[in-house]
Amino acid sequence: MDKQQARERIRQLSEELSDHNYRYYQLADPVISDYEFDRLMNELGALEKEFPEFLSPNSPTQRVGGWVTREFVSVAHQYPMLSLDNTYSEGELRDFDNRVSKLLNEPYEYVCELKIDGVSISLIYRNGELAQAITRGDGVRGDDVTMNVKTIHSVPLKLAPGDYPANFEVRGEIFMPLSGFRRMNSQREEEGEQQFANPRNATAGTLKTQDSAEVARRPLDIFVYYLLGDEPVGNTHFERLNLLRKWGFKVSDIKAKCKSIDEVFQFINDIGANRSQLNFDIDGVVLKVNSISQQEKLGFTSKSPRWAIAYKFKAEEARTRLLSIDYQVGRTGAVTPVANLEPVFLSGSTVKRATLHNADVMAALDIRVGDEVLIEKGGDIIPKITQVDYSVRKPGTSPEGFITHCPECGTALKRNEGEAAWYCPNETGCPPQIKGKLLHFIARKAMNIESLGEGRIEVLYDNGLVKDAADLYDLTYDKLFGLEKVIAGEDGKEKRISFREKTVQNILAAIENSKSVPFERVLFALGIRFVGETVAKKLARHYRSIERLAAATQEELVTVDEIGEKIAGSILGFFAESGNRKMIERLKAMGVQFEMSGEKVSESNLLGGKNFVVSGVFSSYSRDELKAAIEANGGKVTGSVSSKTDFVVAGDNMGPEKRRKAEELGIRIISEDEFTAMIS
Repeated sequence: MDKQQARERIRQLSEELSDHNYRYYQLADPVISDYEFDRLMNELGALEKEFPEFLSPNSPTQRVGGWVTREFVSVAHQYPMLSLDNTYSEGELRDFDNRVSKLLNEPYEYVCELKIDGVSISLIYRNGELAQAITRGDGVRGDDVTMNVKTIHSVPLKLAPGDYPANFEVRGEIFMPLSGFRRMNSQREEEGEQQFANPRNATAGTLKTQDSAEVARRPLDIFVYYLLGDEPVGNTHFERLNLLRKWGFKVSDIKAKCKSIDEVFQFINDIGANRSQLNFDIDGVVLKVNSISQQEKLGFTSKSPRWAIAYKFKAEEARTRLLSIDYQVGRTGAVTPVANLEPVFLSGSTVKRATLHNADVMAALDIRVGDEVLIEKGGDIIPKITQVDYSVRKPGTSPEGFITHCPECGTALKRNEGEAAWYCPNETGCPPQIKGKLLHFIARKAMNIESLGEGRIEVLYDNGLVKDAADLYDLTYDKLFGLEKVIAGEDGKEKRISFREKTVQNILAAIENSKSVPFERVLFALGIRFVGETVAKKLARHYRSIERLAAATQEELVTVDEIGEKIAGSILGFFAESGNRKMIERLKAMGVQFEMSGEKVSESNLLGGKNFVVSGVFSSYSRDELKAAIEANGGKVTGSVSSKTDFVVAGDNMGPEKRRKAEELGIRIISEDEFTAMIS
């Protein structure tokens, strides 16, 4: 390669890697695998080494990795938050060990730990209390996400008395357990939200969320792995990990001291063979020289410590061919492209289909029918296409443009501003949307109509017996008995669905029992987009009846705790549809509960006529408990400070914008102790 070619290739790689960095750190939506990213980075590094005259200070190779966002306050790290060198090669890992041996020229040992696939965080403690939580950012500055991190139960906010220094810093990895990730994605599907591709993306997206209440609902966890501070504590890294555990931090149990590189590889092989048993994602193993004095002797490069390295597992992947693309329509009308593949064995099962997520991902991959593709299981859960082998693409193929009309009903698709998904707007005439809404309505957490399921709902729909939820209450024994259909089961074998006498009796009994389901679950069952279980409870308890909710304005809705513009707009749109209003009237006539039972009782009227805003973190109350106490004593809680606000109850880390506006308007800011005194 001559100089001109090298300059052009360096420019191309720099632009491509910068874009991938942005997608990974800012959008939490990567389109290539870690392995492919590292391969491109290594190619760029090798070219810059061979042609140093083209090395730019702003090259991706000169960054620690990450970004500082505009949404959060930018904070300088007291100790640079460097990244680790990494390798996928056993030979390079032995080279690392040889360098350590030559530089130290004395006995040493390693500590091996899991490389958790999450988001790095720095936790700063002063006098035993969490003072600040900062993301890695660019390694020099990061984002202050303290309010969000305080919602993670495994992060200690206040340490018990102990022998820890007055000021110290802990580094850790925030992640989402696989079990929690699956539950959350299932709930997002129910609520019409786009599902996360994998736990790492879900974690990164959650920490960028501006609403700490939303962060609190997501199942984040943390393992800490490093202690920093001006006061020396412990002589070895392993000893420091044990001290962190003693002080109340969550440290992974899976770690080992290794006296040789061969013992390191034994640990790596054991982890690689059993990683599928873990309830969280890992992408490798981290080696650290155990002795703190030896770490100091080895020192740092500009980007990473010389005493540590990450050995990364290459994601298990398989090569296959794209046969065709189907488009699935969900309950909310969201259209998802699904790749049909030549069957291939991957991670213990045969994969025939893989998600392509949305139109943007398809365009980024420039995917075409007939392409050879690499697939892996995202988060070891969802098969996905990670790469197209353009070198073997047949000439004359054309890009697969996203469809413009619904594959089920033919309606022109729409795309909402700021959303990645395309939607079919034909809610009342699109078969999969109708059947999806019915399945949501009968679900256990909604109306709990047992004995009905996907197969039987399909039979009822095909026979013209149900088109919306109210039709279920018109069903009779005569309409149901004897219905039958043969469908293809998941195993490919035929499955017969029959409505026999006992089945029909059970269905009718479950429908009758559903009339006693409380209003908050009925509201959830209606399937209003973005109104999940939690939001339905808050709306039901605030408005008490469907009539009051249906009459609410946008301005009134957004004053309800955790109801923003998006949810409010969805509620208004739902009640604006005459078909939805007619369905509710029919359900009411059938005896379904559309108001809260019993009267709303206040403990007192001490706060009657007073408007409150709650901001910050509190020691005696949770935010929800504080808001409930205000309402129970006759007060009203609003989401933003205005001229109508009487008091702002301020906790730790109160929102700076709320404080500024309250001071500007002369509104009294009180502590939680002052609030307690008001209602005592």
